[in-house]
Amino acid sequence: VLLICVTLSAAFQKSGTTLRISPGNNYASSSRSKTSVTIWETPRKKTFDAEHQDRRSFGVTLLSNAMMVSTATNAIVWGTFSPPAVAAYPEEKEDKTKLLKGYERLTYLLDHWETETTICQYSGGTKGCERSPENVMVYMGYKSTVDPLFKADKTLKRLSVLVSDDDGLDYIDAMEKWLQAAEEANGMAYVSSWGEANPGGGKDRVQLFIERSKKNVQDAHDALGVAIDLLHLERP
Repeated sequence: VLLICVTLSAAFQKSGTTLRISPGNNYASSSRSKTSVTIWETPRKKTFDAEHQDRRSFGVTLLSNAMMVSTATNAIVWGTFSPPAVAAYPEEKEDKTKLLKGYERLTYLLDHWETETTICQYSGGTKGCERSPENVMVYMGYKSTVDPLFKADKTLKRLSVLVSDDDGLDYIDAMEKWLQAAEEANGMAYVSSWGEANPGGGKDRVQLFIERSKKNVQDAHDALGVAIDLLHLERP
């Protein structure tokens, strides 16, 4: 409430108007040369005496002041002022590049799932192949600090300052879906890597968990695509 009052006062002073809040009364009044404005709380009626003030100009002033109060209210509710949609930061270009590159790599992984999750080796002149979840963790950014999707949740969070207020909730939803799907994909791949070592395990268990992780990778890929769209970037 104090923040709103201070903001109102600053807004009215900027326009040449003085805001006066009378202690013990349920109203705030604004006085100006030959102009007085009294705004009563609902259900009391509002009275305006502005005989030498152009009505349109006066309305624009009130609207401007109301917008400043709205910004202050957002600061109270959310704990900080919403950054403008055009705001930039030093890592912006790099973060966008990493996001697009990571999305492109996940697309490739899904399109070549069988190949990318199979390892073939030669032993004694004989070629042997078996399924492996290693590449799932690699593509999801869990194996290298230089991978484009390494700590992608933090990348998405930094890029959130570029998202418009209208798309804010959808972007947060995409971020949450990404994080959940990425962690589950990595978890399924990790379990798969121990499929043969666990009691009762075998190659069939390895393959089972690899295929389960594919759904998680698809969900992560889709969430990343939504985030890219909301950032108004072109999907690769």
